[in-house]
Amino acid sequence: MEDINDLVRARMEKLQLWRARGVDPFGIRYEVTHRAAEVVDGFDKLEGSIVSIAGRVMAKRGHGRAAFLDIRDLSGKIQLYASVDELGEELYQLLLELDIGDIVGVKGKVFRTRRGEVSINLSSFTLLSKSLRPLPEKWHGLQDVELRYRQRYLDLVVNPEVRELFVKRSLIVRYIREFLDARGFLEVETPMMHPIPGGAAARPFVTHHNTLDIDLYLRIAPELYLKRLLVGGLERVYEINRCFRNEGISTRHNPEFTTVEVYQAYADYTDMMSLTENMVAFVAESVLGTPVISYGGKEVDLTPPWRRVTMVDAVKEWTGIDFNELESDAQAREICSRQGIELKGNESKWKCLNELYEAHADYRIVQPTFVTHHPVEVSPLAKKSAADPDFADRFEIFICGQELGNAFSELNDPIDQKERFVSQVAERAAGDEEAHLMDEDYVRALEYGMPPAGGLGIGVDRLTMLLTDSPSIRDVLLFPQMRPRTD
Repeated sequence: MEDINDLVRARMEKLQLWRARGVDPFGIRYEVTHRAAEVVDGFDKLEGSIVSIAGRVMAKRGHGRAAFLDIRDLSGKIQLYASVDELGEELYQLLLELDIGDIVGVKGKVFRTRRGEVSINLSSFTLLSKSLRPLPEKWHGLQDVELRYRQRYLDLVVNPEVRELFVKRSLIVRYIREFLDARGFLEVETPMMHPIPGGAAARPFVTHHNTLDIDLYLRIAPELYLKRLLVGGLERVYEINRCFRNEGISTRHNPEFTTVEVYQAYADYTDMMSLTENMVAFVAESVLGTPVISYGGKEVDLTPPWRRVTMVDAVKEWTGIDFNELESDAQAREICSRQGIELKGNESKWKCLNELYEAHADYRIVQPTFVTHHPVEVSPLAKKSAADPDFADRFEIFICGQELGNAFSELNDPIDQKERFVSQVAERAAGDEEAHLMDEDYVRALEYGMPPAGGLGIGVDRLTMLLTDSPSIRDVLLFPQMRPRTD
């Protein structure tokens, strides 16, 4: 097998040959009239027409005085037919010196070969960018997963299905916007750097602003700023943007990720359920043409309505333990201990419920499900349930064992909110690095009056994973965070 350095050296020599002939191997603008797929799909109307397209050479087959090349653009692949008779001897020989990976602009007549393949009979071509490194071998491809993530540009070149995935991701975001815009929601932008991290239980990234001489935090969630906008009278708002959490990396977690957060005045968590199930079904139908999808070999029906189950009932369903029958915190801690859950020793019954739910219940859920009524003590920004103040009017969305989003009736009582912040500060002092800090300005905003509201946050990356049957979040991020290479 040829050494990569030898291959690069040979291409560098060709680069000099192109320049010696007066050809700029890194060309300028090229007039494109069609894309490859337009020519193939529109053959009946385009047969005999002159078209010009641009793309990357992906295959080359020479046959004496004629040759075939395949070039690929974003839309797909098309075959080129080149002959001495059409191009002339000099231009034809130049074409034969093209390498796999070179980017060219081509012009010619649309026709169909004797084998029935739609092709372009070249009348001219222009080298637009010389590829100095060879692409991975056709039959081996780019199979090293880590290399694919590190060199996504190469992954996109040689694996068309990867390009299709990221086109779908773009469409997912487009249809989320379309759905919300049609319902009167206003897209807004809120700060990415916060003086106080808030809106979620997570460890933030810290940076420093030199002029102000203050530490700032990359946002872990936009929630508290979006709810300030409700105070200001913007009754329906949403934001699609990045969040950052200084936490572990896994198939479901990346330090920076994309969410859509939605807030609606005069609504509650039940309205957010309806919004969620209808939005996800709409996006699936718009992108895939059906609300019935396959993920990890399991068929999932996203058609509303989705199942609703309380956290207590979900734990009972999967473990047989009914927390409504437990009489003490100590009894709950003993049950958790027998289930192999490590505790600090001072957890309440309802905190134990949440621990047991996360350990033994949520990952078992396959069909779209709203798990409702989470304990208030793990829901510091959610409104208490009028029916049972130990629980919040809150739900999490689970599909195929993955949490897709979180929502609740927003807490708009400034007195209650401040008390919960105080409780969170105490938990932080006791060693919980993810507990909320006190945000006096947010409490002040609530004191001016925030309308009752429902709020929703959905992970766009996880939604993309679901709709593209991708097992890892890295598969749906163009440039996932990686440990630096040492070689």
